[in-house]
Amino acid sequence: MLDLFEALKVDIDRYVYTDSYSWLMIVLFKQGIWATIQYRFSRWVHIKVHVPVIRQLLKAFCAIWQKLIEIITGMEIPNRAEIGKGLYIPHTGGIYIHCDVKIGDYCNLSQEVTIGVGGRGEKKGCPQIGDQVYIAPGAKIFGPITIGNDVAIGANAVVTKDLPDNAVAVGIPAKVINYKGSQDFIKYRDKPESSVNTPMEKLEC
Repeated sequence: MLDLFEALKVDIDRYVYTDSYSWLMIVLFKQGIWATIQYRFSRWVHIKVHVPVIRQLLKAFCAIWQKLIEIITGMEIPNRAEIGKGLYIPHTGGIYIHCDVKIGDYCNLSQEVTIGVGGRGEKKGCPQIGDQVYIAPGAKIFGPITIGNDVAIGANAVVTKDLPDNAVAVGIPAKVINYKGSQDFIKYRDKPESSVNTPMEKLEC
């Protein structure tokens, strides 16, 4: 379990570094960080607070706060989902994450993205997503699949099968078109240099 303030510090810094705004402007005006702050606090309560009365009061507060965030931003990020540090959501609206989803560090979620349950019987489950994964607008990811590190998923792609590290996947159903990865789309402070250069147009066509 990430430390609440450590995770929020990294989350906010991703916006500061990527968008070149002050942290105060980010907190006041970026709806993506509003949803992330609500998720981090709610998850902290879910994992760390065990005193019965205080836990129930905080959980009721978090439930109301989450519903307000859903109404304002059109996003649903349940506190049972496991999301690593450095989450970046540049545009809100139509984002749904199932409560059993796992997402790694320094990932990008775009608008109209769904990451949910899929399959039947023993094959039913939710995705596990690695670090530094870029998910473009409209992408849908379903089922008990594994998305590797440094993966880029194109706009409106529908992913129902595993993707290896550095894959660039587009289409319905999604197919790997190259292994240039997500490096050009994921920005954060002190990130190692990369020589990979994938044109943005390939992911949004």
